[in-house]
Amino acid sequence: MSLALPTGSSMKLKKYLVRALHRLQKGPGYTYKELLVWYCDNTNTHGPKRIIKEGPKKKFIWFFLTLLFASLVFWQWGILINTYLSYNVTSSLSIGFKTMKFPAVTVCNANPFKYSEVKPLLKELDRLIEAALERILQPENSSDTVSPPLDLELWNQIPLVLIDEHDKDNPIILDIFETNQTAGGNETGMDSESRMGNGTRDSETMDSESRVGNDTGYNDTTAPPTPGVGNHTTAPPAPTNSTMEEKKYKLAVKLCSHQGSDNCTYRNFSSAAQAVTEWYVLQSTSILSKVPLHDRIRMGYQAEDMILACLYGAEPCNYKNFTQIYHPDHGNCYIFNWGMDEEALNSSNPGAEFGLKLILDISQQDYIPYLSSAAGARLMLHQQKSFPFLKDQGIYAMAGTETSIGVLVDELERMGYPYSDCTMNGSDVPVKNLYSQYNTSYSIQACLRSCFQIHMVEICGCGHYMFPLPEGVNYCNNEDYPGWGKSCWGLLGGSGQTLRGSVRTEVQRLQRGNLQTNAVSVPSSDTQYKMTISMADWPSEASEDWIFHILSYERDMSTNVTLDRNGIIKLNIYFQEYNYRTISESAATTIVWLLSSLGGQFGFWMGGSVLCLVEFGEIIIDSLWITIIHLISWCKGLQQRRARARYPDAPPTVSELVEAHTNLGFQHEAGLHEAEMVEAHTNLGFQHEAGMPGTPPPNYDSLRVQPLDTLSPDSDTDTE
Repeated sequence: MSLALPTGSSMKLKKYLVRALHRLQKGPGYTYKELLVWYCDNTNTHGPKRIIKEGPKKKFIWFFLTLLFASLVFWQWGILINTYLSYNVTSSLSIGFKTMKFPAVTVCNANPFKYSEVKPLLKELDRLIEAALERILQPENSSDTVSPPLDLELWNQIPLVLIDEHDKDNPIILDIFETNQTAGGNETGMDSESRMGNGTRDSETMDSESRVGNDTGYNDTTAPPTPGVGNHTTAPPAPTNSTMEEKKYKLAVKLCSHQGSDNCTYRNFSSAAQAVTEWYVLQSTSILSKVPLHDRIRMGYQAEDMILACLYGAEPCNYKNFTQIYHPDHGNCYIFNWGMDEEALNSSNPGAEFGLKLILDISQQDYIPYLSSAAGARLMLHQQKSFPFLKDQGIYAMAGTETSIGVLVDELERMGYPYSDCTMNGSDVPVKNLYSQYNTSYSIQACLRSCFQIHMVEICGCGHYMFPLPEGVNYCNNEDYPGWGKSCWGLLGGSGQTLRGSVRTEVQRLQRGNLQTNAVSVPSSDTQYKMTISMADWPSEASEDWIFHILSYERDMSTNVTLDRNGIIKLNIYFQEYNYRTISESAATTIVWLLSSLGGQFGFWMGGSVLCLVEFGEIIIDSLWITIIHLISWCKGLQQRRARARYPDAPPTVSELVEAHTNLGFQHEAGLHEAEMVEAHTNLGFQHEAGMPGTPPPNYDSLRVQPLDTLSPDSDTDTE
């Protein structure tokens, strides 16, 4: 495809470009060779000037050296630019002294609900687990009947089973409440439907991953259980010649897609205690998920009962200075100095006398036996307006002790994009923050749990009890979602120690899938509280009598002692030092560093400067200009050749040429063609090949502008 321009306009454009180039250059030349020679002779860069002034041998040497060092410069520039674009950061540590904000302090009871309040809901569940433990631990003492009879509907939804691993290649599944008795007693307690019969292994029944009992971190230290009996049968005692080594049983949770289904997996544990706790948490979660939130708050520990005494510095405080939130793991939690409704408190002095002092009553006698195996208070120090994730960052305070916590403050300041994927407030994270309903700030823990809950809703249609729900979604339970135990709880890691790892696994899966790689971003600024913890028995034996009397009277106006060492905790939280550390990030390479490094390399290898780069840019612009002029001339010549080849008619006469020049509307009747009329109009020296021999047309320079072809490049005349 050729560039076709009207002849008149192309001539004017070429004329303009030639004059403009002449005025800009004032001497470099109108060809590429002239331009290159002029550049080498006038540039300030070392090397090119020697190429054109030396002899043949030195010219070759200087050309080679110039090319070599120019290559080194471009190589070094590439390394420097790549280093700058990697956006590395450096961390700096600074120590400051100022009045600091006292951290928000969240305290919870390790037990989420009062057993006296929640016992009616868990009555059948407790009877089931007690009967199951009796059959597992003392099968020979199990009675033939249970009064009142057990309701096995709850049990059959997600039962506990025993796995007999005498034969590692052919484990036998023993159901605790549905067993058969054989004559010889060799297969006592064995469910005929659950046994993986006669030396063959049912690969579909036994989940290979669930057989790894060490994933819970517990060792099998309990006595090996003997299978129990059925509803109306009694299992015989274990054989007298059996030894502890011969009995290799493990307790497992049986997870099926629906009740009565053969599509089941078994999540076993190396410790029966851990298995019972996991099973009880799973079943109680299903029950409590259907209880309204206000009832769950009512069944938890109230602030006036839990917080017995409070003192901040020299100012007294009480439970009214705490903000109550409901935490799925620990029930009612109370936050001091959260900063939601009022300004955060400041602390200007270190030491225990200027911190927070609390006396808590955890009422250990009202704990749920199978739900809370640890007794004490769970507490956490965190920033104002941030949600407390006690399972990850909380610590325990033991009952009957005075726990002193000295705090050191580390402030972290991270650089944002493009140096990292951190976020200011989480608005640019492509995951909905489910904890925004608490009006708290963004945190990576909130993002992790939001990712987990969203993924669980996708595969299960319901949400996990421990995390906030998206709009229009219900919590999972055994009645409304019968298969959630197998498809969700077992798949996503259960509700215990493995849940946090499962959350991170699901986040990584989301990052590899539809969400972007920055689905989980760390906040750009954060404050970490490092704690030094010390404990002592409190109160002492000498003072416990009068202290418990006073605390009992202040709590319920009772003259009798209603408190004891198993339920009282004293906390002292204070700044250990009057300083804070700031760990901040700064750019390792800046634009100033990049420019100075580029200039240093260019000056070292080529002896050049910024002006040398300007000279190089100038010659590039002149080369482009000359290229455009040559392109216009080539297009003009191509157009003329096509016109002459298309109209090979008789030549015009002199009068026709004059008429064509003075009268643009003139048309030759016989032989003057359009291309020849144009040529005659623009070039008065035009002569038709077969026309009048030796007689040129009159010179009408006085009637028109001098042709562009006759314009001298050195002329500075601006003819209009």
